[in-house]
Amino acid sequence: MNVNDNIGNLPIAFYLVYTTVTLALVVWLARTLFNTGNQFLEDVFDSKELGYAVNRLLVIGFYLLNMGYAFLLYQIEPSYGSVAEAWNQLVNRLGVLFLSLGAIHLVNMMVLWRVRTHRDRQGRIPVAPSAFQPPPPVPAKGAADLAAPPSLA
Repeated sequence: MNVNDNIGNLPIAFYLVYTTVTLALVVWLARTLFNTGNQFLEDVFDSKELGYAVNRLLVIGFYLLNMGYAFLLYQIEPSYGSVAEAWNQLVNRLGVLFLSLGAIHLVNMMVLWRVRTHRDRQGRIPVAPSAFQPPPPVPAKGAADLAAPPSLA
């Protein structure tokens, strides 16, 4: 049996491996980020319920964005000349997917970090009044106020 006899089955094997690795990676990352992100998001939003809700929305967006991108990389090639060519295509596509997942994660972390630091800065800066308020009047100290101490009676 010649190795070239099985070249026709390479696209099927290639896409099975690619789909399996992609699904496993995206599901594992989404679950890991969801479980570890809860505490961070609770701190960012100062609310357990809001942090959980935002975390769920981020996971849904993560699935949609990453699976959509993974399937965009899923281009059907009519044939591969060799097993090495098919392997190179698989490694290249998974490498692009991994780099994209990392970049998306870093962008998400930067956005949440900015939300958190903005909130922290807002908490330390006193809120300016919405309308002009003149300062309270300062009582005048006359000669009579300075001469006699106040009575305790």
